[in-house]
Amino acid sequence: MKETVVVDYPPIPLRQQCRYHLRLFPHYIRHYCITLFPIIQWIHRYNLSWLLQDMIAGITVGIVVVPQSMAYAKLANLDPQYGLYTAFVGAAIYCFFGTSKDISIGPISTVSLLMGEAVNVITTEYPDITGPEIGVTLALFAGIVLVVIGIIRLGLIVDFIPGPAIAGFMTGSAITIVCAQLPALTGIGPEVETHGSPFHVLIEFFINLRYTQLDIAFGLVGLILLYAIRFGCKRFETRLEKFRKSFFYFNIMRNGLIVFFGTLISFLISIGKTTTPIRVIATVPAGFDAMGIPGLNFQVIRAAISTLPSIILILIVEHVSIAKSFGRISGYTIQPNQEILAIGISNIVGSFFGAYPATGAFSRTAIMARSGVRTPLAGIFSAAVVVLALYALTPAFYYVPNAILAAVVIHAVSDLVSSPTYLKEVWCANPVELFIWIITVLVTFFVDIEVGLYTAVGLSLATVLVHLARPQVHSLVRVQSHYYADEKDPNFSKKMEPLPPGLLVMQPVDSILYPNAEYISEVIIQTIKERTR
Repeated sequence: MKETVVVDYPPIPLRQQCRYHLRLFPHYIRHYCITLFPIIQWIHRYNLSWLLQDMIAGITVGIVVVPQSMAYAKLANLDPQYGLYTAFVGAAIYCFFGTSKDISIGPISTVSLLMGEAVNVITTEYPDITGPEIGVTLALFAGIVLVVIGIIRLGLIVDFIPGPAIAGFMTGSAITIVCAQLPALTGIGPEVETHGSPFHVLIEFFINLRYTQLDIAFGLVGLILLYAIRFGCKRFETRLEKFRKSFFYFNIMRNGLIVFFGTLISFLISIGKTTTPIRVIATVPAGFDAMGIPGLNFQVIRAAISTLPSIILILIVEHVSIAKSFGRISGYTIQPNQEILAIGISNIVGSFFGAYPATGAFSRTAIMARSGVRTPLAGIFSAAVVVLALYALTPAFYYVPNAILAAVVIHAVSDLVSSPTYLKEVWCANPVELFIWIITVLVTFFVDIEVGLYTAVGLSLATVLVHLARPQVHSLVRVQSHYYADEKDPNFSKKMEPLPPGLLVMQPVDSILYPNAEYISEVIIQTIKERTR
């Protein structure tokens, strides 16, 4: 005799659930506090071998971050020292809160570009507000928002923006940054307004090309040498295995070397002259000259209300996507919410040092990973290099050519451009996402970077909603009597077998949810009517 087994659990009363969770509340608090400080989970296993590897990786990235952060500060319409402040705080604070061993926090090109636009707009409207004050306010406000997002665990918002949309925005940003740096690269002065759309900046640049100065020699030669060293070292790394490490370290030091020799030549040609023949960054104050208690200037926030969402979104998306990518490569898992919390705290603390908004940088993270980093503590050594530069090297910064810094920026952002291989993969996977990529790049180029970002996010969300509300429903047929496939699939067209009369097999591609339930029902009913008439 067959017995029927019915699985029917009685619902647990709410009072009993509350008692259970209250009893475990101290455990929840303890676990939550541990997750807030991931350093607790690995610091007790720290050893001398890890220390040496972290020191090498941290110092290596520090050598890269000093010239890059100064160049990005110029992109943000700030003096170079503010880029160094930003780089120091991000590198020093992250190790206490982050879950990625590879990530390097500091100024990045896209946020610096948005900062530059915000500084230009706000200082024009309110002349009494300075650029550093704007940077500090935006860093503090963005940090508070990010900390709130991290604490209440809203990191899942990153998952709603697909990779091609981000790639399109990054490509458009790279084009925008290159166009904005062309006047500085060639020595053209204020004749070119660099804060319009890239399309107009490019037109103005070519119109004013006749005003090119001696700076172009520094800029073009520096840019050519940067690419020559990069591609030359990569080529010799594979051919001369014996000197592979030497070529690797020489390659990653290329920014510093170009800035050093550019500065040396700039100094030599300025000897005995009252003014320098080229544009230089001039005086850089030593130490942390801008330290102080920050305040939320609501006048700045109101004026930058259109830029702030863009900055916050980029801080989250770029950091989390980079951390996830390198986590997959190295075989560890990062916690997106904790990463958002980490960059939020870094920006809040940074505002006390005069820093502007910062997040993870792809190029520096790649160098950190390739240098053999073992823990996030490597950031402390990067911060030490920045402190050394701030206290010992600032007199030498006077003669750093603006054209050389422009070359460093243009060289750095070239990595943001999507490769043809990637675009081909996107086309094969989903042509709609390639369309989103193209639209995002075009909008960024012809309008501006903010509208480009909002276009990417809007099109991505629209695509998700369309897929959710109108999922595909396949009619299935048997294939060689073993399994079922879509009757429209051309791969099985010669192996399909008809179903028995009166039988119809339907398969919704996505889950049946409230927004699409009626649509799926209508498709199934319509198909039944067509097949049974």
